[in-house]
Amino acid sequence: MALPPRDHRMTLDEAAAHTKRYRDAKIHEVKGGAFHKDQVLELLNQPGCVGLRIYHGHDTAGSPTFVLAGIDKTDSDITKGVLLERQYPCPPFCGGANPLNA
Repeated sequence: MALPPRDHRMTLDEAAAHTKRYRDAKIHEVKGGAFHKDQVLELLNQPGCVGLRIYHGHDTAGSPTFVLAGIDKTDSDITKGVLLERQYPCPPFCGGANPLNA
């Protein structure tokens, strides 16, 4: 099934409320993760890729990770191409304090 149209954009206040609820739940110490633009674009520029899916995972040490996969027009994961993980976890790679991570 193809993904129905949706505007994924949100305001900073809305985004900050989402990330604060996650931090307050104290599910994991990791707040987020950063990826290099060139590799994200490589994933998104795969033939047939129309979007991105993010899975929660754990590495071999049990630390939380994100696995990024492209998706095609039928909403299927593109598994025979570029997949991303090994993000730079926040903390310590959080950048300066802002409403999304403070």
